[in-house]
Amino acid sequence: MFDFSIITQWIDNLLRLTLGLNDFWSILIECVLVGVLILVGYALLAIALIFMERKVCAYFQCRLGPMRVGPWGIFQVFADVVKMLIKEIFFVDKADKFLYALAPFLVIVGSVGAFSFLPWNNGAVVLDFNVGVFLLTAISSIGVVGIFLAGWGSNNKYSVVSAMRAAVQIISYEMSLCLCLITAVILTGTMQVSGIVEYQTGPWNWLIFRGHIPAIIAFLVFLVAGNAEANRGPFDMAEAESELTAGHHTEYSGMGFGFFYLAEFLNLFIIAGIATTVFLGGWAPVNIGIEGFDNVMNFIPGIVWFLGKTFAVVWLLMWIKWTFPRLRIDQIMKLEWKYLMPLSLVNLVLMTVIVTLGLYK
Repeated sequence: MFDFSIITQWIDNLLRLTLGLNDFWSILIECVLVGVLILVGYALLAIALIFMERKVCAYFQCRLGPMRVGPWGIFQVFADVVKMLIKEIFFVDKADKFLYALAPFLVIVGSVGAFSFLPWNNGAVVLDFNVGVFLLTAISSIGVVGIFLAGWGSNNKYSVVSAMRAAVQIISYEMSLCLCLITAVILTGTMQVSGIVEYQTGPWNWLIFRGHIPAIIAFLVFLVAGNAEANRGPFDMAEAESELTAGHHTEYSGMGFGFFYLAEFLNLFIIAGIATTVFLGGWAPVNIGIEGFDNVMNFIPGIVWFLGKTFAVVWLLMWIKWTFPRLRIDQIMKLEWKYLMPLSLVNLVLMTVIVTLGLYK
């Protein structure tokens, strides 16, 4: 398996030894390069996910989706981006202009921050702290503040109702989401993202295999809670178009709306990426203990494994959205507090018992 730290070390040596830059300028240039890569990857994935959403939606509704702009409609997203960039940005009368302008940036900052924790390959993790899981959940929680401020600052009754729904839904489902991650942390014994992936290298070492039934339950609960966390159907009560127009971003236009739009799709990818990292081995290849087969699988780059698994989970979540009808807000809260939360707590205790007794593989 290729280690990306070889490339990063080469760039560091180029700046320090070849060009003779001191620590300050070397670190500054490296941070700028990493930041540019993150933003470029963020934008490209958003374009791919928007096109994928439209085609998957069309498939489940027995139609073709966008077909006019470019072959198979592949340039439709680019046309939408240009349209969004040239649209007028306006401010609502009697709105809190500071909160109104701040909200999209908070949403995008929380999304980009969580995106930076994803391990793309061995040696290709931007933010890899020893308390990575804790920081990941903390940074991703910034988004709900932006959503609430967007509704409150817009001075629109539909936006306020949407913001309150989104806040109570996201905060509630974060409980189950975090309990599922804690369940995985107990099994792996580390909160470091790269450490969790390294724990799953080897034949049949993915957490859904090593952790027995508790790991499978945690994975399924994580998918449900993650879907709700990303405001995706059938948990999209915050943006119920039939009753709340466009929800908390009703009064936004141009790139103000674009930030919310980008964050929604990338949050879907982030949830799928975290599920892949924690439960499906991340960039670790499929190994089954047969030497020839494992050697072939190890030849495939880790980033291909990560993207393949993540997009498989994304497709599953899209399938769920376009299959099940939207839930009512009371049904959403009942599912979390009466079913998912108690199940996650019991599952956490069960995993603790399994690890204490040494029953895991």
